[in-house]
Amino acid sequence: MYPNLFYVFKDWFGVEWKALAFLNTFGLMVALAFIAAAWVITIELKRKEKQGLMLPREESITVGLPASLMDIFLNALVGFVFGYKLIGLLFSKPEQMNAQEYIFSSMGNAAGGILFALVMGGFKWYDKYKQKLKEPEKRIVRIWPHDRVGDIVILGLVFGIIGAKLFDNFEHWDEFIADPIGRLFSQSGLAFYGGLILASIAICWYAYKKGIKVKHLTDAAAPALMIAYAIGRIGCQVSGDGDWGVYNSAYVSDNQGKVRLAEPGEFEKALEKNASYFLEGSVSDSGRSVFVTDRTYANLAQVPHRSVKGPSFLPDWLFAYSYPQNVNKDGILMPGIRDEHNRVLPQPVFPTPLYETIICSLLFLLMWTMRRSIKTPLVMFGFYLFLNGAERFFIERIRVNIGYNYAGFITTQAELIAIILAIAGVVLMIVAKKWGSEKK
Repeated sequence: MYPNLFYVFKDWFGVEWKALAFLNTFGLMVALAFIAAAWVITIELKRKEKQGLMLPREESITVGLPASLMDIFLNALVGFVFGYKLIGLLFSKPEQMNAQEYIFSSMGNAAGGILFALVMGGFKWYDKYKQKLKEPEKRIVRIWPHDRVGDIVILGLVFGIIGAKLFDNFEHWDEFIADPIGRLFSQSGLAFYGGLILASIAICWYAYKKGIKVKHLTDAAAPALMIAYAIGRIGCQVSGDGDWGVYNSAYVSDNQGKVRLAEPGEFEKALEKNASYFLEGSVSDSGRSVFVTDRTYANLAQVPHRSVKGPSFLPDWLFAYSYPQNVNKDGILMPGIRDEHNRVLPQPVFPTPLYETIICSLLFLLMWTMRRSIKTPLVMFGFYLFLNGAERFFIERIRVNIGYNYAGFITTQAELIAIILAIAGVVLMIVAKKWGSEKK
């Protein structure tokens, strides 16, 4: 596993650059997911603009004005926060604290913050000064929908994170009530569907205000959302963020994470060997008890697992993986490993993030191939909702999540939303087709 870029460079190039520890691999893949989404949606918007489905909007802007105090202040504020944390990570972070905990703490380097504030504030002043005119003038500009992709991506990022945190805390309500501030500002806990729903609402509102036809925007965004999700799941897999599946009892693993086929009854013996991990969420390290996970069960018989033996021509890790050196520091100690992340799951699980990356990449290719042949507005977006809901529902069958009882039917939050999205997608496609036929 590569919790951050320090581990990537150490494994690939044999160098140990501690400064890279603050660059989390999950965050890096999320950033790449947004870049890929922006690229795909830009291509689709330009295509729809050429078809005459989306038109530009004229807006009046004033050019030649000097930088206002508010402009300088906001740039300086961003610079201060960036410098406060970045310089702090490089020179002031306590050794016992990991990079993510430091970022979400109040600690930082004040001198670095002031330096970056001066640089960013000064840059804003100079940039506006170069463009200043003797007499500021108003101009009418035409802004096409694809010109607003940057704003759309920022809205998706901000409201996506807010929605993801809110939905995750709804799912872990008891923990949220016990420590609301800690849960809201913790480095972990993101629910994809919460981010998708809230970001979609914010972006649709923005599109309406800017005169962008929502039905065409959502169709353009559909393949972008699919590929972004596929790339984001790479981050989950590579970092080992805990978003994995249930245990695969057809396999067992050792304390280095090496996986092999289990003999009859060997999986049950492995559970008994690490009973405190499964029942109490703790392991014994050097004579002391250390809590490493919150996935605990009343007895070993309730530990979720499925037995699936992969074909011999495929690698074992495709069906059972122990996530050595995962970013969550979840599991038992790995002998001989002295790094900050030195734990491995006591038993292998299904690598569900890897499955979702493969499946959603294929679904993206399917949508990308079909997009030109789908002429009716909203059908592509309905198709995305159906594919997304169906994919997530089946993956949830082998993932570890909190179950809820709805009218006697046990389901997870993600399963319930996935079912609703899949049904909504089918309904949307039918209604959109009917509207399209009536208009013709």
